[in-house]
Amino acid sequence: MHLRQWLLLLRPGDYAVVLAAIAATLAAGLSLWGPDLPTTAVIRAAGQTVASLPLDRPGVFDVKGPLGTTHIEVQPGRARVASDPGPRQYCVKQGWLTRSGAAAICAPNEVSLQLQGRREAYDSMSY
Repeated sequence: MHLRQWLLLLRPGDYAVVLAAIAATLAAGLSLWGPDLPTTAVIRAAGQTVASLPLDRPGVFDVKGPLGTTHIEVQPGRARVASDPGPRQYCVKQGWLTRSGAAAICAPNEVSLQLQGRREAYDSMSY
C-alpha cells in the first residue's frame, strides 16, 4: 500500500492519539533527561561545608582559607568565584556556574563552590 492509501484509513481519533503520544513522549523526555536547575550554592572550606546559599536571590560570601579570602558571588540561578588569592586563578576562570553539579575548586586556598539541585546533571559514569 502507498502512503496515500494508509492516510485514507486514518480517522480523526487516530490523529488525536498520535498527537497525544508525541506530546507525552516530549514531556517525558524533557522532565527525565532535561537539565536540572540548581537551587543551592554549597561552599566548602578545608573539606567542611561553611555555607549553603539559595540561588533565588543575589548575595555574596567571603571564605577564609590558608592563602587569604575567597570572594563568592551569587545571582539568581548562578554563582561564581569572583576573586581568590590562589596563584593560577582556575576557579575564577570557571566563570558563572549554572548547572546542577557544576563546581569551581580553589585548591591552593582549600575552598570550593558547588551548585546543587534535585538531581545532578551527570553521574560518576559520565563524568
